[in-house]
Amino acid sequence: MKNKQLSRRKFIQRLTGSAFILPTIISSRALGRNGYVAPSERITIGFIGCGEHGIGTNINGFIKYDDCQIIALCDVDPMQRDKARQFVLEKYGADYNGLALYNDFRDIIDRKDTDAVCISTPDHWHIQIGVMAARAGKDIFVEKPLSLTAEEGRRFCRVVNATNRIVQVGSEQRCRPEFHKMAEIVRNGVIGKLKHIEVGMPAGHPVRENPYDKRPPFEPCLPPEGFDYEMWTGPAPMSPYCPGRTHWNWRWVEELAEGQFNDYAHHLIDIAQWAHGTEDTLPVAVEGTGFFPEGYYTAATEYDCLFTFADGVTMRCKSGRTGHIFEGSRGNITNTGWGRLSAEPASVLDFQAGSGKVKLFKAENEHRNFLDCVKSRRKCYAHEGIGHRASLFAHIGLIAVRRKCKLAFDPQNEVFINDAEANRMLDRPRRGEWIL
Repeated sequence: MKNKQLSRRKFIQRLTGSAFILPTIISSRALGRNGYVAPSERITIGFIGCGEHGIGTNINGFIKYDDCQIIALCDVDPMQRDKARQFVLEKYGADYNGLALYNDFRDIIDRKDTDAVCISTPDHWHIQIGVMAARAGKDIFVEKPLSLTAEEGRRFCRVVNATNRIVQVGSEQRCRPEFHKMAEIVRNGVIGKLKHIEVGMPAGHPVRENPYDKRPPFEPCLPPEGFDYEMWTGPAPMSPYCPGRTHWNWRWVEELAEGQFNDYAHHLIDIAQWAHGTEDTLPVAVEGTGFFPEGYYTAATEYDCLFTFADGVTMRCKSGRTGHIFEGSRGNITNTGWGRLSAEPASVLDFQAGSGKVKLFKAENEHRNFLDCVKSRRKCYAHEGIGHRASLFAHIGLIAVRRKCKLAFDPQNEVFINDAEANRMLDRPRRGEWIL
């Protein structure tokens, strides 16, 4: 009988130890004792990316639920991987050894016992991992923003539809009662016919020190020991390693992300779409101005874009103060910051959520909604289409800033009308083996 051939990746792992699998010793909690859910009824999840959001938001968000179980962790930085392992063991108990540690996300996707993956990587990895996970039959929780380009988002949505996967794009905003109430006020016509929306989002580049590498941030150097920079770069263009390029600050490198605009589109533009009732469509025109700095961090620090919808409503998205203003024919409602509501007239706020003709869905939180939808096979409240369109506002807005003119847009086919150069900017090349 012929010996089974090892894949190149598996062979390298055996040489380098890039996969770290611990013995499967299941704790009493995982066995379903003391009132916990039995293993056969648990959703098993592998976590890809164990940074700030990976641990603090997503592992912490899922681990409190007894109907899911964390079985694998992946990160190209061993410091973050070990930090996540310690966090899981603190919650599950020191006797829980049913946890595998990986450097390569494909090892989690290859596992037959993984029901779902949670993707908390830098933005340039979201779609690549998501597409591969969907094709492998995994349900997907993915951090916002969903995509780095419009074409990425389109391809992901097609793959998810073809494979019947459940997707949640991380967003806690739709769970907050203030935003839910504000959206129902607008949708139920309490302020009259909607005319204009103002969306304020953060500006600038709030830079942080690399927590694991204190060397000068912009001087090329060798990556820290054990840090797989080749895998970290993945489909993005390869540039020399610098401490200021990884961890938090990748957000400001334009080849890896789109700065504050795309980072907050899924939070704030999505809420505007929800209140407007245009979640399933996009604008018909966009124009804007902005500023792209020179130097190491090149993502836009300022932006001011005006979007026009088919119903005549306009939406201005501007960097600066965070919040919303919805202007209607009989009044307005304002959100300052993250949920401080005011209105003119003040009686607008007397409206009680759930009392109008339009009743919007509200879940406990993003993680609970994902688990419920994995079981029911219903769409999540921030499914792939919602996430794709939220990011697309940032994509086309920044293209309009670069083109320095008003652009007509086809919301059905998601292309610019009569502007070949703008349409070329809807996608980017991918490096090496990383194709969609």
